[in-house]
Amino acid sequence: MFDVEVLPLYLLAYLIGSVPTAVWVGKVFYGVDVREHGSKNAGATNTYRVLGRRAAVPVLLIDILKGFAATSLIHLYPDLVVRETSLFVLIKVVCGALAVTGHLFPVFAGFRGGKGVATLFGMIIGLHPAAAGISLLAFAITYGFSSYVSLGSMVASLCFVGAMLIFREDRTAMLVFAGLQFALIIITHRKNIRRIVAGEEKAIRISSRTKNL
Repeated sequence: MFDVEVLPLYLLAYLIGSVPTAVWVGKVFYGVDVREHGSKNAGATNTYRVLGRRAAVPVLLIDILKGFAATSLIHLYPDLVVRETSLFVLIKVVCGALAVTGHLFPVFAGFRGGKGVATLFGMIIGLHPAAAGISLLAFAITYGFSSYVSLGSMVASLCFVGAMLIFREDRTAMLVFAGLQFALIIITHRKNIRRIVAGEEKAIRISSRTKNL
């Protein structure tokens, strides 16, 4: 796991995650730092809230790609890919986790990032596509009924834990990751949870309109 040979992968994974998509899209194309508006979060949801769908869609897709790309860095080492040992899985998990860490604390944006949901989802796609599909369905259903992205994210995260049990995933790294990712989502959404309980959470409804500040 900590072999000197793979340390460059870990650094690259963190740097990939550190690409502050929402910040750069907002500043370059709109002259706006989304961290100064709305929920002050550098993620796709707040980008949508502040700038609209045209800005939010590429942010969402790139943030997902960051997690998937970081998790796939292991393919730069063909010998590990061929073996697909527990070490192979562990390195994928570590690379993905570092990408999520980079999104939360991006070196390219003063360590002020987003909540990591999209990057985490990209990581899950890279680790377990079937479980990712279940999580996406759970998110879509929850969001469809509530219009709360935050609630959908938490339910999807919980469903990923359930998916690991359904698929009888017995690799320790995956099981530990499933639990940790749920804890991370709950921690980063603690303010949303309080607002949901208080009935103050703002619904996010899809619109193609570009927002004006």
